[in-house]
Amino acid sequence: MQKQKRITLNAEKRKTIENVFQSHWEREDSPVVREWTQAKNSYDTMKPKVLELANNVIRSHQPQEDVDTIRSMIQKYDRSGGELYHDNCFNFQTPTIDDEGKEDTDEINIDFTLKPRLSGYHGSSAFARAYYRVEMKEKGLNPDYDLQWKEEKRNPRYYDHESACDKWLGFSNSSNEDKSITKPKQEWESDDSYKLWVIGSSYCHTRQFKVDETTFEIFKMFRKSQEDLVRTHEKIFNYTDEKIKKLRLGLKSYRYFDQAKALADKLGIALNESILNESSSMALSVYSPENLASLLEDKVEMTREEKIAYFKAQQQSVN
Repeated sequence: MQKQKRITLNAEKRKTIENVFQSHWEREDSPVVREWTQAKNSYDTMKPKVLELANNVIRSHQPQEDVDTIRSMIQKYDRSGGELYHDNCFNFQTPTIDDEGKEDTDEINIDFTLKPRLSGYHGSSAFARAYYRVEMKEKGLNPDYDLQWKEEKRNPRYYDHESACDKWLGFSNSSNEDKSITKPKQEWESDDSYKLWVIGSSYCHTRQFKVDETTFEIFKMFRKSQEDLVRTHEKIFNYTDEKIKKLRLGLKSYRYFDQAKALADKLGIALNESILNESSSMALSVYSPENLASLLEDKVEMTREEKIAYFKAQQQSVN
């Protein structure tokens, strides 16, 4: 019987194999992906409840009858009758005491748009890319570009991926685009169910609504749910990236497909010859599938802090 010829790997085949491994590590039942899913569900659950709370606060400061009065004045006198704005961004403050025992004020911004003002991410599309990471990957986009090349911002690849992501999300547009397609940014901004009528101009920072400590803490929880979504998205990348770096070392030195296949089998990853299109030769293998598999297996148990965070996320999703 004729011996079957071994498939020789080249750069393209190695990249294809790498993508298979990455898809496995980013599967829905992966611990880090489950944590991201919990964070997203928590945000989606809190969002309408916080909107209702914000509406109660704002109407206590700006009664509906006052809004109706100004609306009728605008209809009669145009802008001279006053100003109203249908807003999705609000500022709240509560009295507090600073470290020196003096009266102070805590402030928080609550933003229902796709680009909330999060600590460390002001003006960034990080939240949007975290929220739509699955949909963007399905479109062949890279929502992790800022993490992948955060030390190489002058690298053209960074700006190419940033531009592609911003275009899909709707943060940038070109004149020759199909205007019938509603992008995520426009969809969120046009959603009137997450807007409230306020007295004043369109400048969100000009309005400060006072709240009690309990209400303020609920707003802080909502902000945290937005930040948790970004954090868990970054955690998926860091988790996968660490494994990918180890995998690349092995694949670079594997010469034949059956070596990669042996590694995949040890990790329970489905890898078939059908994913490969052509063959070429590279360096002789120096990493054994057994050794590399031990590096890539999930043997480290979650820390106490991670377990607590995961439990809280589950509780929030239930509530």
